[in-house]
Amino acid sequence: MSSPRTTVHLLRHGEVFNPDRILYGRLPGFRLSADGAQMAVDAAQALRPHDVVEVVSSPLQRAQETAQPIAEVFGLPITTDGRLIEAANVFEGQQALEDGAWKEPQNWRHLRNPFQPSWGEPYTELAQRMLAAVEDVRDRVTGHEAVCVSHQLPIWTLRRYVEGRRLWHRPDHRQCGLASLTSLSWVDGRLDRVTYREPAGEASRRPGKGA
Repeated sequence: MSSPRTTVHLLRHGEVFNPDRILYGRLPGFRLSADGAQMAVDAAQALRPHDVVEVVSSPLQRAQETAQPIAEVFGLPITTDGRLIEAANVFEGQQALEDGAWKEPQNWRHLRNPFQPSWGEPYTELAQRMLAAVEDVRDRVTGHEAVCVSHQLPIWTLRRYVEGRRLWHRPDHRQCGLASLTSLSWVDGRLDRVTYREPAGEASRRPGKGA
């Protein structure tokens, strides 16, 4: 008899309404755009055939709004886990620069170590808090599936961590589009596979649309 598979789907939130191009990070009040709300619906429909028994979200508004259609499809409440929140970043609240943060001399002191990184939450700490949150969900839904709604950098860092890859990376090389699903599956307590898909299609790969 085969052992049951347990899967946790890590869903990045949909597109955010951000006409001023603010690096919003953990700031409150940033909601989904109309397109972002549709992305959330697309993700919920993609998950409909699955055996989802729990929906967990980052506390940030954009993640909660992305979780809502999934909770409605499965008739489940949304629980909140602060460990799924966006990574801390010293540039939060600033306007995004076309040429990046290095363009402004006052930012240079924050850019001294891209491997940590020196401008935000250390990659190792980020990966470990995400893994702890996901493993807690996994243990609650053994033999079933769950959805954790989070953010691009936390999801991508966790994926690199569980795949045994170095954590520092080029942000433009992340495979974690808007409303994308990075799914981790375990069999007998062992991580068996990591898969990725983009229910929102081409819209998920729009540049500069938030984290």
